[in-house]
Amino acid sequence: MIGHNGAGNRADNGAAGEAGDGIGEGTRAVRAGLPEAEPYRPPMPGPVLAAHYHLPGDPAAAPYGYGREANPTWTLLERAVAELESPTAPAHAIVFPSGIAATAAVLFALLRPGDTAVLPSDGYQLLPKVRARLEAFGVTVRTAPTGGDAQLAALEGGVRLLWLETPSNPGLDVCDIRRLCAAAHAGGALVAVDNTLATPLGQRPLDLGADLSVASGTKAFNGHGDVLLGYVATRDDRLADEIRAWRTTTGAILGPMEAWLAHRGLATLHLRTDRQQANALAVAAALRERPEVTGLRYPGLPDDPAHATAAAQMRRYGCVVSFTLPDREHAERFLAALSLVDDATSFGGVRSTAERRARWGGDAVAEGFIRLSVGVEDADDLIADLCAALDTASEARP
Repeated sequence: MIGHNGAGNRADNGAAGEAGDGIGEGTRAVRAGLPEAEPYRPPMPGPVLAAHYHLPGDPAAAPYGYGREANPTWTLLERAVAELESPTAPAHAIVFPSGIAATAAVLFALLRPGDTAVLPSDGYQLLPKVRARLEAFGVTVRTAPTGGDAQLAALEGGVRLLWLETPSNPGLDVCDIRRLCAAAHAGGALVAVDNTLATPLGQRPLDLGADLSVASGTKAFNGHGDVLLGYVATRDDRLADEIRAWRTTTGAILGPMEAWLAHRGLATLHLRTDRQQANALAVAAALRERPEVTGLRYPGLPDDPAHATAAAQMRRYGCVVSFTLPDREHAERFLAALSLVDDATSFGGVRSTAERRARWGGDAVAEGFIRLSVGVEDADDLIADLCAALDTASEARP
């Protein structure tokens, strides 16, 4: 079983790599979801902009009838997602207009009043609001942090769904997906993994035992900062039917233009993630030498607390580096002094961004905590910009 460790290097690290078709991840990303070639037709059809379709006869037999239910452009993107998330076995993918829409679809389609769910206490900042909604609907929610597989202790007593986010955002802790899936399944629980930060080229939760892989494709999956997108992938026909029905009933549908843009961008996913990982490693190594930087985290660093677990299940470590500066004012001076790194939220884009994460509230981080998303610029230029901004921030300190 061949995995991918770093840019251009292949190694068996226990994660799923090439599938039975023998092609590499780059080739798969370039060709994922494309229709069979037809003479004089484009290799990738343009977006289908249609609210309805010609619909003679029985609508139950029609692949496309009304735009809220299905769209040919979705179909191709969903095929691509399924091929990337699950190249070793057939799978379904269902696309949504945002990552939180995909998250809500899983949680609200599969949980019922009286059920118990386990969520990470250090996950994406909207999860506490989602938790409040679940509890209002009569779902019991337990939480535990990602690191140290702490969610194991929360699985006692009839859990319906375990939600993992690994690496966690923004703290970059990692949990053992295989171990937690085995424990959850032994108790009859489903497992969903938020795979946003890793992307399917970084880790494949379905190959590691998860029932569902969920992601915000807005981030590195699309990678160009111009599309809001979410998706759910699963090998279970029944789960796919329930989530697809939720999408149709609630109208949580992705526009065909967004679907087309995301699919078009997939051709460079392997190039972008390889470059981002190489840059992130270089940036993290440089930041480690700075005295004002504390709490540096990047799972790809050999001495990171999460590295051993990450290396056992990830093929790429992502583009996010986190660290803490002395205080809020120091962090804001640093961000203001950057020239190549934009002060912006989100992550995974080709252009590097950074933000003082505490400005939003909702994350248990220090006021000087920085989440840095490393893009595809030249690493030397990024390091020079970051170090110059750190110098400026320190010199200007009262």
